[in-house]
Amino acid sequence: MSTIIDRPRYLCSLGGAISTLSALPGVISIIHAAAGCGSNLANAHNGAAGYAGSGYCSGLALPSTNVYENEIIFGGEERLKEQIEKTLEVVDGELYFVLTGCMVEMIGDDVRSVASHFKTRGDPVYAINTGGFKGNSFRGYDLVLQALFRDYVEKHEEKDEKLVNLWGVVPVQDVFWKGNLKVLKGLVSKLGYRVNTFFGEGETLSDLKDSSRAVLNIVVSDTFGIEAAKVFEEVHNVPYISVPFPIGDYGTGLFMNEVGRALGIDGAFTDIVIKAEKKRYYGYIERLADIYSDIDLQRYAVVVGDSNYAQALARYLSDDIGWLPELVIITDDNLSAADRALILTRFKNYASGIKPKVIFNTHTSGVLKEVNYHCTPGNGERYYNSFSPAFILGSSFERDAADRISAGHLSVTYPVCNRVVLDRAYAGYDGALRLTEDIFGVLVASR
Repeated sequence: MSTIIDRPRYLCSLGGAISTLSALPGVISIIHAAAGCGSNLANAHNGAAGYAGSGYCSGLALPSTNVYENEIIFGGEERLKEQIEKTLEVVDGELYFVLTGCMVEMIGDDVRSVASHFKTRGDPVYAINTGGFKGNSFRGYDLVLQALFRDYVEKHEEKDEKLVNLWGVVPVQDVFWKGNLKVLKGLVSKLGYRVNTFFGEGETLSDLKDSSRAVLNIVVSDTFGIEAAKVFEEVHNVPYISVPFPIGDYGTGLFMNEVGRALGIDGAFTDIVIKAEKKRYYGYIERLADIYSDIDLQRYAVVVGDSNYAQALARYLSDDIGWLPELVIITDDNLSAADRALILTRFKNYASGIKPKVIFNTHTSGVLKEVNYHCTPGNGERYYNSFSPAFILGSSFERDAADRISAGHLSVTYPVCNRVVLDRAYAGYDGALRLTEDIFGVLVASR
């Protein structure tokens, strides 16, 4: 039975690879694919990610072979060689990555062989097989990291006991990735460590190249970047931990404690850091008490997002601001049974006692049906169990669902087409304050 693509919430693996590489300084993607691939992905990269822009030599400026019938019939390796030559001549970069689309994958072009031809003569050209049918954006992200860790990161036996690497926040797919990485880096820094995030503010390719000096890799996800962490451990002998993406008190405390334990930090010191952060955090949150109670700002909530955001948002809504997140829809489309089982554990033992209904559904029409089913209208009845007042945290696609149930709405997960995003963050304590501002800003905007 075929699957209908219904307003997808992800790019293909090629798109994920392009977005990931565009977030690295001085790295140029060379697309070996049909003409439409680069253009369509550039539009999705920009317009659906808070108008993130294209950056240096990205977007519609990306070099591409633009293969047509001739290459599909007779092979496109010569066309690729020509494109690499011209790109090296015209585009100033530190690294060049050939990325493949579906068509050239199907005809079997050996892009790694073509790239090695240039590498043997001293040009920094690499290749990754990223045919779109391999998976979604998260798969493209993981493929890029695996290639970088295998082929680019230098091997260092001597370790820096105060250096760690952190990833799992996917550029562009997480619309707030740069701000989130800044917040997470700051949190780990408070434990006394320097942090490579590769894609954050002020990061360099030198940081990436020497990242094997780290003593620990921190993957801020249950699912994204795990395979890359295994490759890093295998090639560079650096262990990793996987920690759920944190928003607010519970998630950030869990994040700090797990990182602290993995690094062998005295728990008493970690507790001091967490206590200081919580004091500042709730010092701001308590300022909402008057308006919250005066006009009754508690809401039933629906959360729609990927496995990173869904668990973090639901816990924050329940245990930080006292809302009722009754329905959570996780939109990942490539989760294994083991992944799903792990993710479901993140929705247990809420301090509030809430037990959200958790559903896996990636299709926008399917999400709408779930919301309509869960939020049954009264149909003129005087007394019924109303799902009101309500609020939906999801993507821009959920605006229609919010309108149908007269709910508030905030776009926080990809695609985000109705907001401009620069350095905003939702991770950690600082990010939760920004999220609180944004949510309650929606509710009081019409007053």
